[in-house]
Amino acid sequence: MDDRAAPVPRPVDLNWLRTFLAVYRSGSFTAAAEQLGMSQSTVTTQVRSLEERLGRELFERRARGVAPLPYARDVAAQVAGALDRLTGLTAGASGGAAEPVRLAGPAEFLCTVLLPSLGPPVADGVRLRVATGLTQPLLEELRAGRHDLVVATQRPRGRTLESEPLADEEFVLVAAPRWAQALSGRDLPVALESAPLVSYAEDLPIARRYWRHVFGRRLGSQAAVTVPDLRGVVAAVVAGMGWSVLPGYLCRAELASGEVQLLHEPEDPPINTAYLVQRPGGSPNPDVAAVRDRIRAAARRW
Repeated sequence: MDDRAAPVPRPVDLNWLRTFLAVYRSGSFTAAAEQLGMSQSTVTTQVRSLEERLGRELFERRARGVAPLPYARDVAAQVAGALDRLTGLTAGASGGAAEPVRLAGPAEFLCTVLLPSLGPPVADGVRLRVATGLTQPLLEELRAGRHDLVVATQRPRGRTLESEPLADEEFVLVAAPRWAQALSGRDLPVALESAPLVSYAEDLPIARRYWRHVFGRRLGSQAAVTVPDLRGVVAAVVAGMGWSVLPGYLCRAELASGEVQLLHEPEDPPINTAYLVQRPGGSPNPDVAAVRDRIRAAARRW
């Protein structure tokens, strides 16, 4: 019988694990350093120390950032919940107010659908910081730790972010009554290409998609008016500036009042899915979960 004691494994420094988790969630040593308030060299040293202690590499170094190796995903799954709870516990013990919840997404969807639902948590003391923009830059900022929740118009690729379908928006082809009357009885796809088009971008992404999906052809129009906010496109259409393709929720009231009219009602209209995206493992800030739950409830009602 061997009386020698089994070697006791040396404990892993919690700071190394926190730093590892920040790199894992942000996909970048630079972003993790900014988030943690450290130098990049300190972040690199701590991750290397953890890799040496575990005897395994955790990340694949790339030209832009890092990608977690399978073993890193296993480690993150084991430590994320405990570290987040510990962070929340120490934050609560300090008596300080919770950090603001940082929410980002398309301006129109946030302002029209989501923000009206977030009054109760803010009244209860939740602080909110809202940013707007295009999906891809917002997702990069989410990876870098600059947002807590992002509403995205595309499902993010890879495993550095978690996403769930939030809501479907249906696109509708609309114009003011004067244009609807002028186009009545004509070959609609042909007639519309000679009528003024209102769009939020020069490349007409929504209208081109509608043409491919519904009419099975390319759209040959150019924009007569561009407004980089779909709410402005609605206003321009109401003013009689031309026709447009819009998310149905944005012009629901105008359709009901007759200020704009449907030009076409396809059996299979194009639909775009919005996703609610966050970093893996959740957030130590309990207010993030409260805002996320309100957003989910608002999307279900919508």
